[in-house]
Amino acid sequence: MSESDTQSPCVFLVDDDDSIRASLSRALSLRGYDVKTFGSASEFLEVGKDASGCLLLDYGMPDMNGLELQKHLKKLGAKVPIIFITGHGGIPESVEAMKMGAVDFLEKPFKQSILIERIDAALEIDKKRRKINEQSSEAMTRFQRLTEREREIATILTTKTGENSSKEIARRLGISPRTVDHHRARILEKMQVGSVAELVETGIRAGLF
Repeated sequence: MSESDTQSPCVFLVDDDDSIRASLSRALSLRGYDVKTFGSASEFLEVGKDASGCLLLDYGMPDMNGLELQKHLKKLGAKVPIIFITGHGGIPESVEAMKMGAVDFLEKPFKQSILIERIDAALEIDKKRRKINEQSSEAMTRFQRLTEREREIATILTTKTGENSSKEIARRLGISPRTVDHHRARILEKMQVGSVAELVETGIRAGLF
């Protein structure tokens, strides 16, 4: 198994049973999925923080079970969607896993069609997450290109709802309304948004303000 290219979306399979790893990996590969396998939870932890795709995770493993790995990943800030596959877990475990954000908790034996459906759903979740992260990163880059005064005005525009007219901002900053209008236009242009409402939405999504 290669640990390279963990940024590319793929199906990560963590199971201590060699035969299950081999059979599942083969079946998924035949369906066109890029699959990387791991024989233990601790092995996956080495690359799990930046994993992109989805994680098929066996619950009942020695040393560190699937639920414990999920908790470790959560502490690390890992966002990879998790599908539990287990022959050992019960209702309390499945409830806890789902509360922590697992996509599903499938008991062995399960139909391959159901697994494929869950994998596709998890990959779509990850795709949307990566798109949001990319947009947030781009918004942050654009925000950093604003001048100090533009950032100041952008912050007022997005956080002082009802107090963000050009006259009110001009009074607050001790500058002319015309200067505020000029800065406002430059802010929208640099942030690549069409309105203050869109600026607010972008700022909230990217955590800028």
